Amino acid sequence: MLSLNSTLLYATNSSTAKPHASKTTPTLDWSLNGLNQAQLQDETGKGPYPVYAKAQVLLNHAHASPGAIDGGFGKNMTKAVATFQIMNALKPTGKLDQQTWIALNKKVQKPAFIQYTVTQADLNVPYVSHIPANYAKQAKMKGLYYTSVAEMLSEKFHIDESFLRMLNPKKKLNKVGEVIMVPNPRSGLPEDVHYIVAHKGVKQLYLFNQRNQLIGSLPASIGASGTPSPKGEHKILNVTPNPYYGYSPKNFVQGNNRSKLVLPPGPNGPVGNMWIGLDKPTFGIHGTAKPSMISKSYSHGCVRLTNWDANTLGERLKVGSIISFMN
Repeated sequence: MLSLNSTLLYATNSSTAKPHASKTTPTLDWSLNGLNQAQLQDETGKGPYPVYAKAQVLLNHAHASPGAIDGGFGKNMTKAVATFQIMNALKPTGKLDQQTWIALNKKVQKPAFIQYTVTQADLNVPYVSHIPANYAKQAKMKGLYYTSVAEMLSEKFHIDESFLRMLNPKKKLNKVGEVIMVPNPRSGLPEDVHYIVAHKGVKQLYLFNQRNQLIGSLPASIGASGTPSPKGEHKILNVTPNPYYGYSPKNFVQGNNRSKLVLPPGPNGPVGNMWIGLDKPTFGIHGTAKPSMISKSYSHGCVRLTNWDANTLGERLKVGSIISFMN
């Protein structure tokens, strides 16, 4: 069993971990077989490399979320590797070493990457041509929908949109019948989340079950100096998929908007497609329209996750559960 204190002892020191050192140039085979058969060599640098892409999908399966899958080895990847190491009784270095690679692959039950055929249903999802920056204009829209099929597919398969395009350079992502290559994303969490640690310094959520065991982690943007997140412990007050967003200039001022506004639901809304409200008014955990910026930017005091991570958490979080904010 993992204690909360041991988790945070690592978390405080994890964000500076480096990728596995190397003297060998890895093979860059971005084919379906190349990705699924990629093996850890002696990769150096941040990539992107096929083996990192495969590792990110395996971490996604293990609920140590690397955020948007992009084939690179940045801070979110480092944090995900470290969480996986903790959950599997390995030394939490944040480095993708052979011992960690073997442990990741022992849990493989399905291929990391698959072929997917674009369907008519994909094209029938509600879309808009663009999302205006001004909240007053957003409030007049029917929904803050996806702006392209590529954006929708990226969220569906937990992948960075530019990386999706890189893997499918000659494909028309908005064409019915087009066969593309995508990550094979995880299933939901295996059990309920009873306790969350929001670590502001590491920019990460740590998820614990009823037995105080770490069962997952999610990269996050948590507050800012001008709009700090809450302190101490708070209860989960509500879990709301596809929420409307109530804007108030008393909380922060967006542009020249000095009046309250109600923005419609949608994945490109200010809180994405999931709102998990806290017992401290106006604060919560939510999704985002910019998954590639998670833990690389700050929020207006809330905890910001990718839409898919927010959905995964919301599906397994009960009203009354506790979140603890730590520096």
